[in-house]
Amino acid sequence: MNEILEQLLNRKSIRNFTGESVKEEDLKLIFEAAQRAPTSVNGQQVSIVYTKDKEKLKLISELCAGQEHIKNCEVFVMFVIDYNRTAYALETINQKQMIQESAEGIIVGSVDAGIMLSTLQTAARSLGYGTTAIGAVRLSVEKFIEILELPKNTYPLVGSTIGVPTKEALQAPLKPRIPFDSFVFEDKYDDKKAKDGVEAYETILSDFRKANGMNYKTSYKEEMARFYTKSYTRDIKNNFEKQGFIFKDNK
Repeated sequence: MNEILEQLLNRKSIRNFTGESVKEEDLKLIFEAAQRAPTSVNGQQVSIVYTKDKEKLKLISELCAGQEHIKNCEVFVMFVIDYNRTAYALETINQKQMIQESAEGIIVGSVDAGIMLSTLQTAARSLGYGTTAIGAVRLSVEKFIEILELPKNTYPLVGSTIGVPTKEALQAPLKPRIPFDSFVFEDKYDDKKAKDGVEAYETILSDFRKANGMNYKTSYKEEMARFYTKSYTRDIKNNFEKQGFIFKDNK
């Protein structure tokens, strides 16, 4: 097995850091790798805003539901959907941008940001660093728009920590995934396998947590109920509209 596959197959979120700095040359390489991620129509509609400032990291931690590992990381990276750049490109040739007025624009920007996030995290791990994706930035969108001074036609979508992982974090067991045959389907979706996989995963995850002293954790079904039985980021539509994304799709 080659090194890239081995790294991907052993990927895990890292939430415990040593406090050692991320080297400047490494950080630049990580960002350069992220910039090479695929982007729809070469639009490059994602920008990165990052900080190493400890006071800002503390504030970001508070805005993201008090996640301690954000405060303790060395670098926090925000992935920003950025149609400000493309709007300017069109203005200079007397054209008006419309993509931000469609749900497609949000999908395009979100897909690009997600690919870039994964690329950045893979690059960081290859250099010995650990990361965790932070979706909780969307709990405080207006604050992040203010802090990062984001213009219209931009949106702070997702974040990532970067830091030097502790030995214990690296040695932590990999959390199991749903059964492989309930995840990958050939030719057509298999609803029965998908649902059978959920039932099997209840036992798989429960056994994993018992074996690793995590009995306090909820089951997969209970965890999904905690998040998906409510709209826990209720202001997203309003926040998008304030930033110029106005959803004019035909109904």
